[in-house]
Amino acid sequence: LKSDGKGAVILPHGVLFRGGSEGEIRKNLVKKGYNKGIIGLPANLFYGTTIPACIVVIDKENAHLRKGIFIIDASKGFVKDGNKNRLREQDIHKIVDVFTKHENIAGYSRLVSFDEIGNEKNEYSLNIPRYIDNQEQEDIQDIEAHLLGGIPNADIDALHEYWKVYPSLRKLLFAKSERANYSVLKVDKDAVKQTIFNHPEFTAFSVDMDKVFAEWRKRTTDKLTHQKIGFKPKHLIQEIAEDLLLAYSNRSLVDKYDVYQHLMAYWSETMQDDVYVISDDGWKAGREVYRISKSTKDKAGTTKKKDVDGLEGIESKLIKPYLVVDKYFTAEKQSIEALETERDTIAAQLEEMEEEHGAEDGLMVDAKNDKDKITAASIKDRLKKIKGSLFDKDERELLEAYLKLTDAQSELNKTIKEQKKELETLVWDKYPQLSDAEIKTLVVDDKWIQVMDDAIHTEMQRISQRLTQRINELADRYETPLPLQLNEVQALEEKVNAHLAKMGFLWN
Repeated sequence: LKSDGKGAVILPHGVLFRGGSEGEIRKNLVKKGYNKGIIGLPANLFYGTTIPACIVVIDKENAHLRKGIFIIDASKGFVKDGNKNRLREQDIHKIVDVFTKHENIAGYSRLVSFDEIGNEKNEYSLNIPRYIDNQEQEDIQDIEAHLLGGIPNADIDALHEYWKVYPSLRKLLFAKSERANYSVLKVDKDAVKQTIFNHPEFTAFSVDMDKVFAEWRKRTTDKLTHQKIGFKPKHLIQEIAEDLLLAYSNRSLVDKYDVYQHLMAYWSETMQDDVYVISDDGWKAGREVYRISKSTKDKAGTTKKKDVDGLEGIESKLIKPYLVVDKYFTAEKQSIEALETERDTIAAQLEEMEEEHGAEDGLMVDAKNDKDKITAASIKDRLKKIKGSLFDKDERELLEAYLKLTDAQSELNKTIKEQKKELETLVWDKYPQLSDAEIKTLVVDDKWIQVMDDAIHTEMQRISQRLTQRINELADRYETPLPLQLNEVQALEEKVNAHLAKMGFLWN
């Protein structure tokens, strides 16, 4: 490197702590201040090896003024991808943000002074666990609470992030115990979730989060709908993603990187392709629609194409048919759904009749075909055989009822198919009629932004669920103190002994 050069190299963790000549090289790099940072990565990231690696950042510029090395332990930020691990967008962004700003985050990052690195304990070892403890905090069992009951205040205090946002909720959920440092749950365990959801502070927090999203949504919608042919998709996603991160920065209980990941994952899966289409062809691409077919194989194994029935028979590279249906043809959709519900009800009735009467000695046993199946044809054959028989009246009435249901089911299937075909025609004819404004609404509001809206509300639900689960876990853990458990065991033993005595067994 030049005198002001900068470099980063991926290396196995061994270079951070091995001795010998490697130790001397490491010691001299530290003393000269060249080593600006170390970033520990997850294991199993790279092909050909499962060992964890690290990024060693070297910066010779102003090295003599440097006071320490900034260390990040990012080993837990990844997602499983097949048989390998992969850094998510949120993991990469967090690493870059934290390293750039030199943020000290407990269990994740801190600036370690050269004095600490070179002291007698560490002797210039840069092994990351020496300086950052990323172990998850152990959930300690309280022996006194197991013996005498009550929920330890220490466990309740550990939920301090929630109590900052919902300060009066804690008093509503918990009351002081007769013993110091312990509390009791004031509401029934089954009512904890509802108590949280209905609390004014939780409602206010949710409203505030909705406002944050609404403001981001407005800015983003304006930006997206004003894009013209030739814009740069990568610049666009960077702008709206950074705006999203900024919107959720310094928000209690919400991890801005989790929110960011929702957007980047959707960008990778769907939105990216849509945006490139609009960049190339403009919003008119939303009017493009085409027929699709599915492959089938005949008895000879030859692949053939045939038209797909229903709405699956048309497609658009920008606007899915369901978006057009939900926007313009809700009545037709509801009519089809009502028919499908009726058809499914009949199917359940038929299945129930087969289970009840199709077993051995059942009234429908003789109506099975040679494949041991009950079909409309086998039912008709059986009815011909027992026609006019007074001894088979019950069987005949059951089979006729079954056959009536199958006829109704067939008629419903026919009607559903016809209505789907009619709806498909309506949707097909609607595409060329869509204006640019309608296309923008369908794509931006109903497709892209709606996905993010759903994701954000999912994050809000997780907040209350995590709090609810933890409170219920603590309540279950200490609900029955040991003396009560022993009393229950003794009562059960006495009950069992009484039964054994009646059976002739005597116990001393």
